[in-house]
Amino acid sequence: MIQRFDVGARLSEMAIHNGVAYLAGQVPDSEDLDIAGQTRETLASIDALLARAGTDKTRILMAQIFLADMEDFAGMNAVWDRWVAAGHTPPRATVQAPLANPKFRVEIVVTAAL
Repeated sequence: MIQRFDVGARLSEMAIHNGVAYLAGQVPDSEDLDIAGQTRETLASIDALLARAGTDKTRILMAQIFLADMEDFAGMNAVWDRWVAAGHTPPRATVQAPLANPKFRVEIVVTAAL
């Protein structure tokens, strides 16, 4: 069985199947924040979705991070490093890519075990 959350016409925010939660790309709520602020908001959205699925960041299987500008890499990492659980750092990829909203500086996709 597949369970979908916040189903829209284009995408769902999360799907759960066979004990795995698949999150859509999460972006910040605020367009005017610096990379640290946008990263904090994005990670808070991830925490909230994982909690709804009954899991948390210690169970992340993979993270994919998209930055509009690699100049933000250090700033994003500073927030990520404070957020990620010691001993539970997931495999991760970070790439530069144009984002759907040009005011967004970061988008993060995670997959987590339940």
